Amino acid sequence: MSNNSNAVANGLAGAGGGIIAQIITYPLQTVNTRQQTERVAKKGLRNSHGNLPTSKQPPPGTLRQILQVIRTEGWGGLYSGLKPSLFGTAASQGIYYYFYQVFKNKAVAIAAARRDKGRGDGTVGMFSWLVVAAIAGSLNVLFTNPIWVLVTRMQTHTQAERKIMEARREAILMEGSESGLIDSTLQEKLAELDSEKPCPYGTLHAAREVYNEAGITGFWKGIVPTLIMVCNPSIQFMIYESSLKHLRAKHATNKQGSTNVAAWEVFLLGAIAKLGATVSTYPLLVVKSRLQAKQEIGGNTSLRYSGTLDAIIKMIRYEGLPGFYKGMSTKIVQSVFAASVLFMVKEELVKAYMLLAHKSQKVIYSLKK
Repeated sequence: MSNNSNAVANGLAGAGGGIIAQIITYPLQTVNTRQQTERVAKKGLRNSHGNLPTSKQPPPGTLRQILQVIRTEGWGGLYSGLKPSLFGTAASQGIYYYFYQVFKNKAVAIAAARRDKGRGDGTVGMFSWLVVAAIAGSLNVLFTNPIWVLVTRMQTHTQAERKIMEARREAILMEGSESGLIDSTLQEKLAELDSEKPCPYGTLHAAREVYNEAGITGFWKGIVPTLIMVCNPSIQFMIYESSLKHLRAKHATNKQGSTNVAAWEVFLLGAIAKLGATVSTYPLLVVKSRLQAKQEIGGNTSLRYSGTLDAIIKMIRYEGLPGFYKGMSTKIVQSVFAASVLFMVKEELVKAYMLLAHKSQKVIYSLKK
């Protein structure tokens, strides 16, 4: 198989594996995004800083949140933004794996050339894998960031609308206490507020909202932490490629030259690689989600972020370091499981493609005879 066809095969296999992993783990992803964008103040600020909205009690666990979403929003609430997310996953995995394979082939060729010149043993080092993954990841981010802004908006729309409704309810109650509204008038206003039905919110609605807020640049919100987070797949693939190389070498020694790796071994390697990458870069993911989600309405400047640095400073000031790790346990479960499924499906699809290509070549060769 040529290098170009190998890159195409890896791109298509990555897209297919990504879609399957995304569908299976999407409810966890939705809940995790809501956990990341939920603000809870530090204990010292909860009662003393009136400008900072807080939750009166810590948010429920992941399972309880999933059940709560099903009860209040139905199953559709867990799959908000699934369509653009599937498109984004296919695009991201396809773009990433294509460019990863292209630059991987170049790295292998450079290593072989260095070996021919008497420098090195012809293998690609860890730093080279890191650079290859970083380049592929950066190109992927620049192309697909607008899709993920829309997905984040759709995943957190219900949460944002609930906060807006709570703020309006508090404003009505405050107005009633200050102006001395009679109970009947106050109850009428509250009943009118409760009777308002949420407007439909699809991909086009999210796109229009983002554009109205910040123009075309709004679709690249969170691009700075996302580009920095390129080190996540870089770390992930460095661990994965190095481990896979070691495992194949071990198989070649134990199985008389066979370098085939079982699906469950790929699954395990993918899980370990993703776990290490997720823990190290999670704070950046929280900052990205905060920037891409709908900015709070009202006078609470503590919830409005003008950029990455502003978000980091305000999160440290109002929420402390724990704010950067909200929902991490959910993310670890979702990411590790998704990555394991992705790697397993991708490797199996590449094997099937190579087998099919080999059979096709044999048929063509036999016909030529």
